Amino acid sequence: MVDFGTFNLLRAAFGMPPTAAQAISFSAALISNFVWHRYWTYPDSRSKPVGRQASQFLLVSVVGLSIRTVVFVLLQPVMITLSETLGSNKIGPTQATLIGQNLALVVAVIVVLFWNFSVNRLWTYSDVQKS
Repeated sequence: MVDFGTFNLLRAAFGMPPTAAQAISFSAALISNFVWHRYWTYPDSRSKPVGRQASQFLLVSVVGLSIRTVVFVLLQPVMITLSETLGSNKIGPTQATLIGQNLALVVAVIVVLFWNFSVNRLWTYSDVQKS
């Protein structure tokens, strides 16, 4: 919610370019995710110093952002074309572009979700007992 809400707000309200908007929305989600993971998903992980854990989380996330940006940039034209083709009689080019950008972002988020979760679980939150 944080990621897509921020992305669409930056695009619609501020006219920000999509690649920059997705990087900023990723950063907003990153902060939210770290706080929720540390205090709710993995409350036992607080045995690690917050600075060390935040640094690990940030490093994993920067790699994730790099992967996500490449996937987003590569898929954007494909998804925009697909949106224009499928909605040619029902939506205008502006809506097709926004829909295509959101579809590209969905795929990029799903790809990076697996990277971020796996590496964070194995490294950043390694102090949590596995059940």
